[in-house]
Amino acid sequence: MNHRTSITEALALIFEGIAKLKVQFPEKAFTIDGRLVGDIGEVIAALEYDVKLYEVQTPAHDGETSDGRKVQVKVTFKDKLTMTAVPELYLGLKLTEDGGHREVYNGPGQLIADRFAHRSGLGEKQLSFPISVLEDLSENVPNYQRVQRRAL
Repeated sequence: MNHRTSITEALALIFEGIAKLKVQFPEKAFTIDGRLVGDIGEVIAALEYDVKLYEVQTPAHDGETSDGRKVQVKVTFKDKLTMTAVPELYLGLKLTEDGGHREVYNGPGQLIADRFAHRSGLGEKQLSFPISVLEDLSENVPNYQRVQRRAL
């Protein structure tokens, strides 16, 4: 099999998966050029957590909890998550290639901002933060300050 055939077949599978996602979640674009992972993460957040997603994309928040708190959802396959503006609540998830995911951080965005206050550009440009540090921060967040999980 040559490289061109491999790429063609792989892209066909990716777009087949995107088409299935669009059928199940038509409100999301699932565009392959940068929003695919984020859209998948937002859908996971809406299904598994008390998050109602906004219909229109906004810069600092992706949705709200049932009690009106604003939530930014960030997702990655890598070892870092990003943040630009400091959100009220930040829900960070790590996806795995087998389709699984785990919670990395769930709590006030301000705790992340306080921990990384020494970084220039915080709140002005997109910065990345190690998952290991976010997990440590998340361990100390009281339950009432988290985005609550839905009963599955």
